[in-house]
Amino acid sequence: MKKTGKLVGNIFIGALILIVITAAAGLFYFKSYLPNTVAPRSFPQIDGEIQAEGLNAPVDIYRDAMGIPHIYATTAHDLFFAQGYVHAQDRFWQMDTWRHIGSGELSKMFGAGQVETDAFLRTLGWRKTAEAEWEALGPESRAVLQSYAEGVNAYLKDHSDTALSLEYAVLGLLSPEYEIEAWTPIHSLTWGKAMAWDLRGNMGDEIERAELLKVMPPEQVAQLFPDYPEDHPVIVNEMPVDVQMGNQGEAGLLNFDYSQLPLDHLSYNASLLDPVLGEIGDGIGSNSWAVSGALTDTGRPYLANDPHLGIQMPSIWYQIGLHCAEKSDECPFEAAGFSFAGVPGVIIGHNDKIAWGFTNVGPDVMDLFIEKVNPENPNQYEVNGEWVNFETYEEIIEVVGGEPVTITVKKTRHGPVISEAYGLLKNEGDPDDKEFIPFKDRSGVELPEQYVIALAWTALTPSTPFEAIWGFDKAQNWEEFREAARGFHVPAQNLLYADVEGNIGYQMPGDVPIRKNGDGTLPVPGWTDDYEWTGFIPFEEQPYALNPEEGYIVTANNQVNPWDYPYLITKDWDYGYRAQRIVEMIEGAPGKIDKAYIQSMHSDSTDLGAQALLPVWDEIDFKAATPNQAIALDMMQNWDFKAASDSQAAAIYQWFWWNLLQNTLNDELPERMQKNGGRAGGSPDFEVMRNLVKSPDDPFWDDKTTTSVVETRNDIYAVSLVETVEQLEKEHGKDPAKWPRWGELHTATFRNGTLGESGVSLIEDLFNRGAFETGGGKSIVNATGWDVGVSFEVDWLPSMRMIVDFSNLNDSLTVHTTGQSGHAYHPHYIDMAPLWADVKYYPMWWDRESIISDSEGHLVLKP
Repeated sequence: MKKTGKLVGNIFIGALILIVITAAAGLFYFKSYLPNTVAPRSFPQIDGEIQAEGLNAPVDIYRDAMGIPHIYATTAHDLFFAQGYVHAQDRFWQMDTWRHIGSGELSKMFGAGQVETDAFLRTLGWRKTAEAEWEALGPESRAVLQSYAEGVNAYLKDHSDTALSLEYAVLGLLSPEYEIEAWTPIHSLTWGKAMAWDLRGNMGDEIERAELLKVMPPEQVAQLFPDYPEDHPVIVNEMPVDVQMGNQGEAGLLNFDYSQLPLDHLSYNASLLDPVLGEIGDGIGSNSWAVSGALTDTGRPYLANDPHLGIQMPSIWYQIGLHCAEKSDECPFEAAGFSFAGVPGVIIGHNDKIAWGFTNVGPDVMDLFIEKVNPENPNQYEVNGEWVNFETYEEIIEVVGGEPVTITVKKTRHGPVISEAYGLLKNEGDPDDKEFIPFKDRSGVELPEQYVIALAWTALTPSTPFEAIWGFDKAQNWEEFREAARGFHVPAQNLLYADVEGNIGYQMPGDVPIRKNGDGTLPVPGWTDDYEWTGFIPFEEQPYALNPEEGYIVTANNQVNPWDYPYLITKDWDYGYRAQRIVEMIEGAPGKIDKAYIQSMHSDSTDLGAQALLPVWDEIDFKAATPNQAIALDMMQNWDFKAASDSQAAAIYQWFWWNLLQNTLNDELPERMQKNGGRAGGSPDFEVMRNLVKSPDDPFWDDKTTTSVVETRNDIYAVSLVETVEQLEKEHGKDPAKWPRWGELHTATFRNGTLGESGVSLIEDLFNRGAFETGGGKSIVNATGWDVGVSFEVDWLPSMRMIVDFSNLNDSLTVHTTGQSGHAYHPHYIDMAPLWADVKYYPMWWDRESIISDSEGHLVLKP
């Protein structure tokens, strides 16, 4: 259960009991009154005219059959004003929640249960960074944000509480003193920090490596973090010959004993944001590919994109069309695609000349620095032999229905101290606490007597990705696109490009640190300059490509750079299984590639991990002890490797994969990791297991819990199959015909991230929708994620799918996950989900005539 949901459930339960004391009245309230009477109050007006103070001229807003607004305005001010207005019409609860996350003000909305999360958010300082960004923006960017805020506030002026969203009816019982505030540009900017955290890169891997070094030698840790495989594709095969590049600092291995470094506090603090932003997984990233006209049926490029993000309700994306009625220098925007509710502009999509898509680079832009604290003065830390004062300031956390809480934030020269946001790290602990690890060093670099851990992260330096986004919205060619990309500092994205002239291109942007020493994979000493960042990879030397000779570009979070690239971007790439499969499909296309073929690529469920692991059975002399064991093995061995929703063999294999991975690795892991489910089963584990099966006697195969025998690969394969069949029989019966299909296990349920996780079914039923059967899985092109050791249920997914057709932009196709509306019980609340689950699409209208002919509403905003 997510922490935010527990908060809502625990506090709300008292009020709920009072209502349900009279059971009939309580059921009527939740089952009838709220859905039928209260919910429709928030449904937006989509026809007629509305007077909105602040506009320069009338604005036309057409809603197509999927509820997607297409805005036509005469000025840039009015365009973004109207975008703010329609965002507030459809998604204000989502916007309100997001701004409280970004500002570290969840307690102001949900009460005392969120003080801990707010304190960590204040420690990171997202709002302070956003305020500094606002001060540094030029007048054009400020005007965009201010116009948008005016539009949001124009809607708020005439709407409040349940007229904004059904959730406020429930929040009124939970936090009756909560008051909705006006929207400001800072609220938009803080969401850039939230997305940077969501796509933050390798901090979790850095902590995990250090934790693993407590229980296993470095050689085994290296096996769990293998190098990127040479037989999988990189995005840029070679840099242009005219690029002259510098050199990375020395990698330099640390002679440091991490076995005594207590990192549980860091893991816990970072996990505080999982309930509100979703857990980061090795599949969080995305697919995109561009195919040149030489390979397509139309002779023009196609660009496809499907960003993978945590499952949520409503969709993280808000689809929109933004059109200046007449493009000019004063009103240069004409774009369609996907936006964030709360932020002006189109994040991913196309304009009249170019299209662009994103996947996450995942560069190593976070480092953990161990800071030596003065034993005689805890307000000081060491820098090159001298004691200097921590930078400190107080943050006051407002708590709805309670007293304010004051915290003190500490910062070093590297960044905020995140190890002691809750609970100081101590030298002595409870002798009965088996999890406690004292502060002492046994070898290598000596740990200080007292220390804290600070976070260096590029996202805490003022810069907003949204200026680059607005540049993409206006760009008319590759040169203008690249110039806009120069300002995309964090979170670094693989920027895929195509245009009406037939070009396809790629650019990696972002602030990627150059380290004096080290490779960013482990925490490092911060009391000297030995591991400092000496600069960032220059934009001119970052990987890019234009019209590669292959005729296509594929990005799927795989390694970006050529093998001879001199700079370190990260050691923690996705291992390229999705990228490999996409390349296979492009190169193996039966003819010219068309939109139907790209759709089949989006839905591809080929499991390359299974292709590496199942043939091992040919080397194992397994004697089935029961008919069902033989049936299960036969089904797996004759499986087509497609994780299709209707495949029973896929379900058996994925269940076997769960057991195989846990039986191989879990006994080696620290107790905390075992309790959390162990390894999650994504691309790192695909690669780990692909390597391990080649060594049947590797120590990882031995089960440490059986001291009288040393197991081999064949033993673990056999026991994993036996366990799989036993579990299937226990849960689904002994008749194999009644064992589940993969889609029955692997379902997607879209849950409201706050009230939909309350633990109170009457509330959850108001907002949650599903379950929807799906195919696909981790490190599969149809990337519907799930976690081994936790559940087969989908926890992250392709958050939208887009195919841009440059032979005719009006023939482009798309879909996202839930629906355009954020209002429960609205016709567009969940109407996209069946299309999404079946990998089907609807038109991504571009021409005004098509939009009008398909429209279900025409609203005119007037000054």
